[in-house]
Amino acid sequence: MRKLIANEWMTLDGVVQAPSYADEDVTGGFEHGGWHARYFDDPSMNWVIENVRGAGGYLLGRGTYEIFAAHWPNAPQDQQVLAEPLNALPKYVASTTLDGPLGWQNSKLLQGDIGAAVRALKAEEGKDLHVIGSPGLVQSLLVLGLVDELRLMIDPVVAGGGKRLFRDDGVLRPLQLTHSQVTSTGAIITTYAVAGGLG
Repeated sequence: MRKLIANEWMTLDGVVQAPSYADEDVTGGFEHGGWHARYFDDPSMNWVIENVRGAGGYLLGRGTYEIFAAHWPNAPQDQQVLAEPLNALPKYVASTTLDGPLGWQNSKLLQGDIGAAVRALKAEEGKDLHVIGSPGLVQSLLVLGLVDELRLMIDPVVAGGGKRLFRDDGVLRPLQLTHSQVTSTGAIITTYAVAGGLG
């Protein structure tokens, strides 16, 4: 059985909305898009590459899928270290609004109950599945107890509002820190194991 690993860039106050670009996601009047880029250094970029290249496939929500599908098939040469695995490996997309077949190569729309579909994927042989971004999907998977690890890059910035990774649902969810390192920009790269699932 393989793990399901959630990979997220996050502010110190837990915001995951629009880390990469100013206009990536302005819902709710979010004005701080692109907050993450200044905190990259070589070790954190290597961490991203290791996560992407070490995956057996990717689980994506609709928003992240659409952003990735518009960019990675035609990525420039200097981004091929990430584009190659993202284009070649299986991508499983959780959406109730998209229709199949999906246009990005090796992409499959998950149909029916998301919990059952993800449990079936986890039961397969092979390398671990990685969720990249897709915060709404990650929230659902956390509630269902299907996330085995959280791999977070926590930046030293407070957004003051925006979409957060964790819901305000009153549920206590203990985690176990298994790895941490501080980058040259003051960001913290962490891995948390989830004992017995988060449901």
